[in-house]
Amino acid sequence: MSRHLVNIFTNNDPASLDAMDFIMHELIEHGYTVTREYSPDACLIICIGGDGAFLETVHNCDFPSTPILGINTGHLGFFQEIEVDQISDFLEDFICGDYTIQRLTTVKCLVEDSEGSIYHHEGLNEIAIKGRQSYAVHLDISIDGIQIQKFSGDGVLCATAAGSTAYNYSLGGSIVDPRINLLQLTPIAPMNTIAYRSFTSSLMLPSDKTVTIIPEERDERIFIINDGIETGYRNLRSIQVTVSDKTIKLIRFKDYDFWSKVKSKFL
Repeated sequence: MSRHLVNIFTNNDPASLDAMDFIMHELIEHGYTVTREYSPDACLIICIGGDGAFLETVHNCDFPSTPILGINTGHLGFFQEIEVDQISDFLEDFICGDYTIQRLTTVKCLVEDSEGSIYHHEGLNEIAIKGRQSYAVHLDISIDGIQIQKFSGDGVLCATAAGSTAYNYSLGGSIVDPRINLLQLTPIAPMNTIAYRSFTSSLMLPSDKTVTIIPEERDERIFIINDGIETGYRNLRSIQVTVSDKTIKLIRFKDYDFWSKVKSKFL
């Protein structure tokens, strides 16, 4: 790892581009080499934008081990650590090493089709399993090989603690402190009938549990959505969802507190 190489990524918002120009100039003035191309040798990744830009950076860099600093020019900016007017303070604290690293767990799934082919998906926030639009999907759900239920509804969401404040929250799932390593299974528009008794609240699972989801109809169209990236499949044999061993490292400064951020963003 190079102590003086910084990667910087941004969306095309004018405020983001202005912030990038300023940060690049300041870093170069302090002896850093700055590039807009990802390098695993960098000591820092800076992401400018909102939460969408942050997730895009994580995926484009293939869930990097390099620490990431988020600078918010978007709306919610839950992952982002600082606002544009705090850039000068950030540079001083970063150069002095006055920060901590927050590790966020990720989620992964293995998708197996009827021919035995395996496909991998990973998410920082969540992985959702859905049917085609406007159609209910029927799923057999097991936890560590023990069948829990036959689900019917729009689908199910498997969220990390970090993702509990994203899509999971809009579905009525629980907000979870990211220091808790777990997997939250949240139903999406569940139906309760004589044939299907779907759970209506989220389930909190230990991080070592495996959720297995089997579509009831093999030829049914199934979509895997990891952090908003949608992939469609047919003839699936099973979907296995677990907490991944990959973590994302966020730069946090001395005033950071998760529950203070929850209050400021949601309450």
